[in-house]
Amino acid sequence: MIVVSASPEGIQRAADAIRQGEVVAYPTETVYGLGVDPFSEDALARLAAVKGRESPKAVLLVIGDAAQLDGLVTSVSPLARAYMDAFWPGPLSLLFPRSPALPEALTGGSDKVCVRCPSSTVARGLCLAVGGPVTSTSANRTGGEPASHLAQVNLDNVAVGVDGGALPARQPSTVYDPDENVIHRPGAIGAEQLEAIRPS
Repeated sequence: MIVVSASPEGIQRAADAIRQGEVVAYPTETVYGLGVDPFSEDALARLAAVKGRESPKAVLLVIGDAAQLDGLVTSVSPLARAYMDAFWPGPLSLLFPRSPALPEALTGGSDKVCVRCPSSTVARGLCLAVGGPVTSTSANRTGGEPASHLAQVNLDNVAVGVDGGALPARQPSTVYDPDENVIHRPGAIGAEQLEAIRPS
């Protein structure tokens, strides 16, 4: 793994690796994540091998801004837009109707895709440098402890690691389906905060 700083030059080096189909480790607002091109079947297979996954599992995506939802989703409901306006950038991952252009390996066979615009400027900057969404699954083998520092990322076949320093302990992002009103993973955004956005 080539280690680069979280400078514009380092982020660009990582973005170039992602565009070439490689796996990159980078900091989010919660833990270090693994990024690949979500539209590349080969890159997703490489990601699964790095994670040690034998069966398909849905992978969360991060984006640099709301415009990068284009090509990922078929629609954004007014309710979903209200949650985006209230909590993005931030630790709320939302489920949207997936675009048919997305590989099955990315969504685990689901008709939805999970997307977050993170509060981490490094993660957003990486997406903007790539020019599109990037996967964000924790940088550890399946079942292992998530990494809060790049030095804890001990994985084979990770091409570039963006060193964002040690990350403070935080809850994971909340995974929420705004149209179904279902919390799939409790996290940093609580149920009361979510309920406050829904129309009465």
